[in-house]
Amino acid sequence: MNALIYWAIPFFILTMLAEWGLLRHRGDLAGYALRDSAASISMGLGNVLIAAAFRVVAFGLFLLLWEHRLFELDSSAWWFFPALILLEDHCYYWFHRASHEVRLFWAAHVNHHSSTHYNLSTALRQSWTSPLVGVIFWAPLALIGFHPTFILLAQAISLLYQYWLHTELIRTMGPLEWALNTPSHHRVHHGRNPEYLDRNYAGILIVWDRLYGSFEQERAPVDYGLTVNLESYNPVVIAFHEWRAMLGDVARARTWRGRLGYLLGPPGWREDGAGKTSRTLRRDALAAAG
Repeated sequence: MNALIYWAIPFFILTMLAEWGLLRHRGDLAGYALRDSAASISMGLGNVLIAAAFRVVAFGLFLLLWEHRLFELDSSAWWFFPALILLEDHCYYWFHRASHEVRLFWAAHVNHHSSTHYNLSTALRQSWTSPLVGVIFWAPLALIGFHPTFILLAQAISLLYQYWLHTELIRTMGPLEWALNTPSHHRVHHGRNPEYLDRNYAGILIVWDRLYGSFEQERAPVDYGLTVNLESYNPVVIAFHEWRAMLGDVARARTWRGRLGYLLGPPGWREDGAGKTSRTLRRDALAAAG
């Protein structure tokens, strides 16, 4: 997996430069901002280093499960890689959905949504802590019988696929919009518009969102960022600000229900019932519009 990412780095650089050049002539699109892109690239470099170290742990866990696998899978069979990509993508969907709906996972994932810009550099704004909390979502693949090497390869393919989704230059992919995750679908995912909150969790296939009721079509212009935007370009602040806020809420909670709620409840949940989650924000926006 690391090798694929390392080989892709020159491609990342070249495509970001090309996009920057094209956006300079598009007054209707926000384009790049130096401090924002520098923060995103710094987050990406940190993620590569942290994920490389933790991948040893993930490989060991997958290997342990694989040794107790339920099936013997033939990696030379024609169906092996299509099945692997499909199942890995399904695992990714639920990991990504949990990363928005469970605050413990959101604390790790929120940094990816902290930019108010949307360009290829935003794709590199990767978490420093998601590798530590997300491994369990792919564990079933090893138990089914996929060797850890293939699991890590499929994860890398998914990650590389998602890079090109972070652009405003591609408006639509025509009929492919029905099956694949596209820039249009992923722009929705990065929007803080109430109707766009916690929508379109897909990695490669948008069919999971259509199947599980989390799909939203891009209609209104997307307002990028968080419901309360982070006013910092410091990578350390970006990486850990929500961890600090979450643990502070846990420390101040009056009951065990409150402590668990701040860890396992949705972002925005409050012990006193006054919080605003994405669900309540969407409901209120629809009520106001109707």
